Amino acid sequence: MKPVSQGELPLNNYYEPKDLMNFADIGKDAPELATKFFDYYGSVFAEGELTEREKALIALAVAHTVQCPYCIDAYTRGCLEKGASLAEMTEAVHVVTAIRGGASLVHGMQMRKLAEQLSL
Repeated sequence: MKPVSQGELPLNNYYEPKDLMNFADIGKDAPELATKFFDYYGSVFAEGELTEREKALIALAVAHTVQCPYCIDAYTRGCLEKGASLAEMTEAVHVVTAIRGGASLVHGMQMRKLAEQLSL
């Protein structure tokens, strides 16, 4: 196996960073739907009640929640481009971790309830 240089991933990686640059190609066989999606997407991320920077931080957090490497890549870049600091981005990831961890724990209540019912 050849050594991996900085910024290069091994060939056996399913997620190729260069694929992100071709995302618009997803509409080749369904252009009407792609146009609707990209128009909506653009509207969602436009400045509104939330700034573009705030929306990028939210998107970065959601990207970590759904564990999409392409999204993490895109929104890491987007956050930096919109002036977010690494500290803010890291805090957003910690918010995700707290919510995901809490959701797992709260579902533990279902386990406890069932276990208690079955133990009687």
